[in-house]
Amino acid sequence: MATGMLPMLPLLFAALLVSLTAAQDHEWDFDSAKCRYALGMEDGTIPDSDISASSSWSDSTEAKHGRLSTGEGDGAWCPAGAVFPSGSEFLQVNLHKLHFLSLVGTQGRHADGHGREFARSYRLRYSRDGRQWITWKDRWGQEVISGNENTYDVVLKDLGPPIIARMVRFYPLADRVMSVCLRVELYGCVWNDGLKAYAAPMGHVMHLSGSPIYLNDSIYDGSIEAGTLFGGLGQLCDGVLGGDDFMESKELRVWPGYDYVGWSREALGQPTVDIEFHFEKTRIFHVMQVHSNNRHTQGVRVFSEVVCEFKASLLDHWTEPALKLRVPLEDLKDPSSRSVDLPLGGRPAQILRCHFAFADRWLLISEISFNSEPFEGSSVFPSGAPPPPPSSTPRSRFFTSSSSPPSSFSPSTSNSTGQSLGDDFAAVTPKAGPVAKDDSSNTAILIGCLVGIILLLLAVIVVILWRQYWKKLLNKAQGSLSSDELRVHLSVPSDNVVINNTNTHTYSSRYQRIHTFPDDRDRDAEYQEPSTVLRPREQRDSTACALDLDDKALPVQEGPPPYPGAPPPLLSGAHYAEASGGGASVPHYAEADIISLQGVSGNNTYAVPALSATPTDCPPLPELPRERLIFKEKLGEGQFGEVHLCEIENPQDLPNLEFPFNVRKGRPLLVAVKILRPDASKNARNDFLKEVKILSRLKDPNIIRLLGVCVSSDPLCMVTEYMESGDLNQYLSQRVLLDKTGPLHNTPTISYPALISMASQIASGMKFLASLNFVHRDLATRNCLVGGERGDGEDRMGERHIKIADFGMSRNLYAGDYYRIQGRAVLPIRWMAWECILMGKFTTASDVWAFGVTLWEMLSVCQEQPYSHMTDEQVIDNAGEFFRDHGRQIYLTRPAVCPQGLYELMLSCWNRDCKLRPSFTHMHSFLAEDAMNMV
Repeated sequence: MATGMLPMLPLLFAALLVSLTAAQDHEWDFDSAKCRYALGMEDGTIPDSDISASSSWSDSTEAKHGRLSTGEGDGAWCPAGAVFPSGSEFLQVNLHKLHFLSLVGTQGRHADGHGREFARSYRLRYSRDGRQWITWKDRWGQEVISGNENTYDVVLKDLGPPIIARMVRFYPLADRVMSVCLRVELYGCVWNDGLKAYAAPMGHVMHLSGSPIYLNDSIYDGSIEAGTLFGGLGQLCDGVLGGDDFMESKELRVWPGYDYVGWSREALGQPTVDIEFHFEKTRIFHVMQVHSNNRHTQGVRVFSEVVCEFKASLLDHWTEPALKLRVPLEDLKDPSSRSVDLPLGGRPAQILRCHFAFADRWLLISEISFNSEPFEGSSVFPSGAPPPPPSSTPRSRFFTSSSSPPSSFSPSTSNSTGQSLGDDFAAVTPKAGPVAKDDSSNTAILIGCLVGIILLLLAVIVVILWRQYWKKLLNKAQGSLSSDELRVHLSVPSDNVVINNTNTHTYSSRYQRIHTFPDDRDRDAEYQEPSTVLRPREQRDSTACALDLDDKALPVQEGPPPYPGAPPPLLSGAHYAEASGGGASVPHYAEADIISLQGVSGNNTYAVPALSATPTDCPPLPELPRERLIFKEKLGEGQFGEVHLCEIENPQDLPNLEFPFNVRKGRPLLVAVKILRPDASKNARNDFLKEVKILSRLKDPNIIRLLGVCVSSDPLCMVTEYMESGDLNQYLSQRVLLDKTGPLHNTPTISYPALISMASQIASGMKFLASLNFVHRDLATRNCLVGGERGDGEDRMGERHIKIADFGMSRNLYAGDYYRIQGRAVLPIRWMAWECILMGKFTTASDVWAFGVTLWEMLSVCQEQPYSHMTDEQVIDNAGEFFRDHGRQIYLTRPAVCPQGLYELMLSCWNRDCKLRPSFTHMHSFLAEDAMNMV
């Protein structure tokens, strides 16, 4: 029973967190920085009926074909006529609800290489009601957006400022008479505020030291009349919070004061700034959050009082009495900007008018947002009627202040003279003393109960872990192995399993899990532990692979160089080069095991089954004399060792060396030497020897081979093949495709058939690994090595011999390809399947995913990193979209030279369901046949 409770504990904690969240009055769940989801043009979530156009060239180019990265019909929407000079043709998308749009994507008509049309620029117009259309302008007043330069690349443009709209139109433009075609996508999220317009006085200009500070609402998209803004939205709801110094902006190339809208009491000629908010429908309002500047040394202060009036519908009168909220001036000595929460008492309204009282010469506001919910019911509360009790409200928006936490409010029943104020509330900032009690005592009781429950659960966990600890000790004392000990994760160098960045358990490195499915399509079959691991060690030693030096004494001093001419060994405690781009915390989607891929020498180690190995299938490896290794350069380093590039002169003179037979006599053999640091831990030493056993079994023309070892003395070394042309990533990135126009003078080229042939070789090598139930876990072009010409003696326009290796992680050159999680896991997330990122599940199916990304790299000639337009955190968020499967996941776009059939093969590799991904056998046959047809 105790063990059965463990899987439920994360759910209990999640429930507690939800309860805590519901108990907090100041939490909101809209974040403009994360509001960047694809809204459904590409994946079909937006139906054809919601896509229309001014005209179309034909039925095969009508509006419904204007979907990003799809090739239906003739491959895009194309208007009937040229767009020059009028620019009146448009493609329209109807979202039906108000959406917050943060960026757009456009693409031309590729049509498998037959398309030639694209739009070099375009305009956007949008509407919130379907009647009034507004032309989008950037922060500097420019309307024209730069578009595409070819027919295949997707160009994403951030919308600064963002758009709040129900309908959007794309107007392609041209600088001469020409045909254009367009495919589009919209990115954002639903605008749950329901705010469709606000009216406010125009902002004023402040003069400081003779310099003007423009505090106008520069992105307001409504009308201006008699010094009043009305009928639109602007900076007060764009999701951008101003900083402490209003003269500085978070945006680039904007004027001082850009982040704020500000009013002067003298220029306005009245004691309050009156702002009126219009919503689509009647809503119940609980809290209004206002982000205000408080640079009091320059005459700027947070408002001293707010009076809000409510109108339940357009035809109603203002509800009496008005709500008055006060902000004590003694709480405003801190010059930091802050978000002030104003309780609105659960009142219903469709129109809300608030009067913000000046506390000094200037009032500056950056953002106003509401915690409200749609009003359910047909009746309207009469004047003077009490508001409905607050319910469990959905949080409308979330903005995080970089300077101060939100101010809090508590109701008060009397003023300074003790007189009753009715609906008069006192506002208290976070710098103030004790807050007057309302019903916050109930919240305190709730939090206290939740803390008690959490402590009780922690005590239960401690008891459970203690009992399991003693149970394992008793089992080991009896010489038996529990089934829980045998059911561990796939082999990892450190055998440390990280859950939410907490090292919760260290599994025994002696036992491994083994796949039992008959072929690599049966991904989800259960694991079975081989009976050989149940035999005592002395019974296994007679049949195990040679090289089991677990009991070898560990040196305590720094050892000699591994061979003559090698650089000095690493100092104790040296760390491998850290991958760049990693955040300081585990991504929020990583709620399952995240397994480190770090090998002892910085490279990836294959995940392998714990199969018994007999002398017939795993013969002893030759001991190589260290003096024959001639140092060339250091390839990389890891936590416990280094990887060196070396040469062996006259390899034929070493009769026991398993050197490749195509090495010409008198020509040195290039090898990679992995060296274990002399002071490495015993676990690292065992992992190193384990890796030797793994590599000794891999004998395939497209897999790097282990040639020999140096284990008679320290430091331990393993010697593997190395290919003369380096890794595939560097090889391809220095070349251009033959069918690209205008290559640079003397630039090496490579043909499309050569790329397919090399991809076929990689698939062949991975097919061999899959046949042994080996999982690579880091397949990428950086981990494929390029040799000389193929055996027929021809280079065939760039085709070379390819072998799969695992050095990429150890090289500083590729540090940016790995995401680091608080010093524990180093993950190639841009190549990893979603189940690897979220659940730590590495299988042959996840290798298939990585092969699809590798194929994409090759056909892109390694000119950019996968998902180069996304940050590491966005890549992890995208994995979460694959998990949720709501159609918002983003795929790598089709490379220019990639035919549709091959791109569909890539897409099948990235299928959410791992059972539906193709096998390496199928992909090798597909690519080999494709390569054969092109010869």
